[in-house]
Amino acid sequence: MNVRDLIPWNRSSSQVPSAFRGDDMDPFLSLHRNVNRLFDDVFRGFGQPSLFGGATSFNGSWPTVEIEENDNEIRVTAEVPGIDPDDVEVLLDDGVLTLRGEKKSETEDKGRRFTERYYGRFERRLALGGQVDENKVAATFRNGLLSVTLPKTEKARANVKRISIDKAK
Repeated sequence: MNVRDLIPWNRSSSQVPSAFRGDDMDPFLSLHRNVNRLFDDVFRGFGQPSLFGGATSFNGSWPTVEIEENDNEIRVTAEVPGIDPDDVEVLLDDGVLTLRGEKKSETEDKGRRFTERYYGRFERRLALGGQVDENKVAATFRNGLLSVTLPKTEKARANVKRISIDKAK
C-alpha cells in the first residue's frame, strides 16, 4: 500500500469515499484538518534553532552574523537594522561573546482606528576560547551594523602554525 492512498485529499474524487467528499465530510475530520493547517501556517515562519543561540522569531537566524579572523584579531559583524544602539548589549565572559538586544515598535493610526505593536528579542553566543585579549575588545555601531573587534593575545598569535600544502600530481 502506498502512503498516498492513506491521504484522502490527494486522491481523485472517484476513489474518495463519501465520508471525505465536500458537503458530507465528517465534521471531526474537517476540524482535525483545519487545526493541522492552522498550526502549519503559524509555525511556518519559525526556523530551526540557530547554532549560536536559541530559536528566534526571525526565522532562526536573526541577526545575521559574519565572523572574520586574521593573525591579529577576530571581527564579528552583526546586522541589526532598525534597532537603537542603546537596545543592544555586547558581553564577553570566559571566552564566549554574547550579542543580545530587543526591538520595540508601535504604530498608531487614529484615523483608521488601529494600533500595531511589535516586540522581538535576540541573543547570539559565539564561543571564542581563551585566545582573545579581553581588555582591548572594542565595539562600534553604524547604520544598523554592530562590529566587535576582538584582538588576539600574544600567546594565541605565537601559536599560529603555517602548514604547507603538498600539490598532488
